[in-house]
Amino acid sequence: MSGKSNMSKRYTSEFKRDAVALVRSSGRNVTEVARELGVSPEGLRGWVKQAKADRGEGAPGALTTAEKEELQRLRRENREQQQTIEILKKQRPSSRRRR
Repeated sequence: MSGKSNMSKRYTSEFKRDAVALVRSSGRNVTEVARELGVSPEGLRGWVKQAKADRGEGAPGALTTAEKEELQRLRRENREQQQTIEILKKQRPSSRRRR
């Protein structure tokens, strides 16, 4: 097991945006900036990668933040609709019972 805690820190979108801007403008590498800000290099690297995708500079097929949020919303709606369908199926009287 690693020494990482199960409790991950949550950073505001403004903090992330500013951290990414610092990486882009400072000429320093992600590890240096992460150390200065007190965040994990892996986390900051992910924010930089996501910012590139949001600017249309990401890897082929990389989703923007807006696309990820829409995908999450659609998946949640789909789950809720599937649950509703299952409930309605259970409530519908069987055609065999009527005969």
